[in-house]
Amino acid sequence: MRRYIIIGGGAASLAAAESIRERDESASLTVFCNEPHTYYSRPGLAYYLAGEIPKSQLYPYPPSYFHDLKINLKAENVVRIEPEGHRVHLKNGQTVDFDRLLIATGAKAVPSDAPGADLKGVVKLDNLEDVDTILGLARRRRTAVVVGGGIIALEIVEGLLAHAVKVHYFLRGDRYWSNVLDEVESRIVENRLKNEGVTIHYNTNLVEILGKSGHVSGVRAKTVDKLFDLPCDLAAIAIGIRPRKELAAAAGIRTERGILVDAFLGTSHPDIFAAGDVAQVFDPITGEYTLDSLIAPAIEQGTIAGQNMAGGTDPYLKKVPFNVTRLAGLITTIIGTVGVEPSREGNGKSTVEPNFIGRGDSETWRMHPDAVLAQTYLGENRLRLFLSPKYLVGSVIMGDQKISLPVQQLIRNQVDISALRPLLISPGAPIVDLIARFWQEQQQVYAAKIA
Repeated sequence: MRRYIIIGGGAASLAAAESIRERDESASLTVFCNEPHTYYSRPGLAYYLAGEIPKSQLYPYPPSYFHDLKINLKAENVVRIEPEGHRVHLKNGQTVDFDRLLIATGAKAVPSDAPGADLKGVVKLDNLEDVDTILGLARRRRTAVVVGGGIIALEIVEGLLAHAVKVHYFLRGDRYWSNVLDEVESRIVENRLKNEGVTIHYNTNLVEILGKSGHVSGVRAKTVDKLFDLPCDLAAIAIGIRPRKELAAAAGIRTERGILVDAFLGTSHPDIFAAGDVAQVFDPITGEYTLDSLIAPAIEQGTIAGQNMAGGTDPYLKKVPFNVTRLAGLITTIIGTVGVEPSREGNGKSTVEPNFIGRGDSETWRMHPDAVLAQTYLGENRLRLFLSPKYLVGSVIMGDQKISLPVQQLIRNQVDISALRPLLISPGAPIVDLIARFWQEQQQVYAAKIA
């Protein structure tokens, strides 16, 4: 009877467990998770924070689901991996042997290094306990400072607004999420936040979190030309995430920004695999090993890793990174390479944090494509396309999503758009209509081929 161990309790972990059980019904399968919960939906945390769903809706599976899969779910911390001995060491002093091991430890929020970051009232949005902490504080706190860019910072801002908290939002650069969105898209998001009462502080760096009796009482911040203090009773930090690679690195497994994996999601040890946010996988789009923090790749990687742990030889083929999210209430689709040149401070330094990505983010998005730009917008409805000589390589669709599915399919399937390209980049082109018509023609061609 083969013994499988999975470290981690997220989407990649569950997908791997399901995949292992499909191939190996009699195996011993143990999942170690450092949270006292069964599997819950991390993308749903923002909706729970904003009061849009109850906590119960975060749990898509009843506890019996894990029992039926014969998964031994343990709320125990693994503190050391012993690769050559094929065992893991637990915080409680016990050891457990394995034949195959999956590291699906995910990523963790990068903490602030500012003095005062350990005060009560300094929060992050990393897990379910964090949301409960924020909700508890929001009932008694009236003013908050949120620091950081990207999706998670915005989710915290919107969550606090939903609980009538006055929000000051610190942006390190001169606009929101400047290495993924262009200036028009950033301003659309910012204006919506301002209309909701958010005060945005541009080119602002957190210097210190001030405290009184062990609790947050304010922050000290610096702009290009001044230092100022701002009273508040809650400070939220969302400056990015880092893969939880420490266990692997300490065990001698090869790591860079994350755990490096091969085409089969194996690590540098033949019986140890990695999947999810912690795995650094080869990206055929960029030709580099990259990180994602997206639910779909985590599930796909977990599935493939589980199959291969149980004897399969299935390669993981990284797909075009894709997410549909809300930015200040606007549904926004991001797919492929869409990065823009990072904004810069007066000293010439990039305002983009190095080596950090956020949850719901992908390093591939940030790549600046060698492609022609076509764009159009009407009010808050925005479409931005990047076109290589033959293909669509990336897109941001904000607001109206009626063209979203055709754009996704054209990018994912690498449909030759060379005949369409001159029309898309011509001045005043009706880009939405052109894409819709072209996609309809492609479907008709495909239908004729299989008829």
